[in-house]
Amino acid sequence: MNHQFLVRLLWLLMVVSPLSSQDDDDGMQWIALHDLTVEGQGWSDVESPFDRLPARAKGVVRGVVWALSQDSAGICARFTTDATEIHCRWGLRSSELAMPHMPATGVSGVDLFVRGSEGRWLWLACPRPDKQEMEATLITDIDPGLREYMLYLPLYNGVSHCEIGVPSGRKLAPGPDRPEGQRKPILFYGTSITHGACASRPGACHTALLGRRFDRPVINLGLSGNGRMEASVGQFLCELDPAVFVVDCLPNMNGGMVTERLEALVHQLRKARPLTPILLVEDRTFGNAFLHPKRRLHHQASRKALREGLERLRGQGVKGLILVEGATLLVNGDTVDGSHPSDLGFVHQAEVLGAALEPLLRTDKSR
Repeated sequence: MNHQFLVRLLWLLMVVSPLSSQDDDDGMQWIALHDLTVEGQGWSDVESPFDRLPARAKGVVRGVVWALSQDSAGICARFTTDATEIHCRWGLRSSELAMPHMPATGVSGVDLFVRGSEGRWLWLACPRPDKQEMEATLITDIDPGLREYMLYLPLYNGVSHCEIGVPSGRKLAPGPDRPEGQRKPILFYGTSITHGACASRPGACHTALLGRRFDRPVINLGLSGNGRMEASVGQFLCELDPAVFVVDCLPNMNGGMVTERLEALVHQLRKARPLTPILLVEDRTFGNAFLHPKRRLHHQASRKALREGLERLRGQGVKGLILVEGATLLVNGDTVDGSHPSDLGFVHQAEVLGAALEPLLRTDKSR
């Protein structure tokens, strides 16, 4: 049993101070998510409770970027409870609960995990959203015991409010502080794939998989169709202090756009964070590109532009730049539509990105 898990176990055994809560007539106490340990939000000065960009970004970033940033992708809450049943109620900003290629559980659902006896995060429950104002029993009749849980919010819908409910009299408290070397988040800036399309559950996309693998916070700034290495977005990324920047924008760009914008974005990030590693990810390969010459040429052009820009940056003395090859990110059949990963595709993508991230995060942990 490792030291980190022993520390968490001792914390869980301590007496937990009760939070202010709202008790219902049905014997339930409800606590707002922001009274627990919310992760995945880079800013607190937001317009709506679970936005991913600060309110001051409105009118600075393009309108579509602002709208997409109001989806709650990547935001989660950690908490501890000794309850044998856990409930959730949440409000959705959009009545569009699902998409043709992505189920409501991923678009608009919540996803519950528990820290197991060996310290690993294990899946527990995911209710099926069928209306904008949801109240659901996440799980009931579980073994007694005080445990740490993590609840992911929807990937492709905004959340106006969210509360956790347990029976009155049961303990419910924020999750414990993360160890010193695991507090900095991994920051992902990218496209619809980073956003989470088309995971079946919020915890099944690669950003969430990697957050659990490395047991550290993740900030997901996937902007469906609009991850384009824009300076207007970059200025807000520069305000954050992550362990790693993962820039995965090529699926929304062509070679010319990469040539025009890559170096400017990297210099923008480097000026703010001189030492933070920057992972530059090539475009994933369309599932049918092997018989589609136009798509093959698109991949070749964008990857060539990325590699040439990377070499120019290195020639200018910019350090800490790491390339992830796009050809390895997905394999044929790992998508729902030739472009967006299935759950299996996200597992494969997490393996590839995880191998690139592991040495960088090991170094970060030692500081």
